[in-house]
Amino acid sequence: MNGDLQAIEAKRQELLGQIRTAEAAMRTGLHITGFGNAAREHLERAMAHIQEAYIAINETKAVRTVSQLVDDLNRIQQVMNQHKTHRV
Repeated sequence: MNGDLQAIEAKRQELLGQIRTAEAAMRTGLHITGFGNAAREHLERAMAHIQEAYIAINETKAVRTVSQLVDDLNRIQQVMNQHKTHRV
C-alpha cells in the first residue's frame, strides 16, 4: 500500500512539474509580439486552464469545472469588451 501511495505521489509531482513547464512556456509566448490578438487570447486562455489544472492536482479543495472556467472567462471578456466600447 505504501508503495502505491509513493508511486501516485511521484506521478503527481511529475505532472505538477510538467504543468509548471507548460506555464513557463505560455508566459514566454505571451511576451512574443507580432501574432495578433487571437493568438494572445488563446495563450491567455491556455494559461487559465493550466493554472486551474495545477490547483485541481495540487489542492484538496473543490475547483471549477472546465465549463465553469470557460463561462467565467467569457464573462470577463464581455465586461472588458463593454468597457472598451464605452471608453471610445
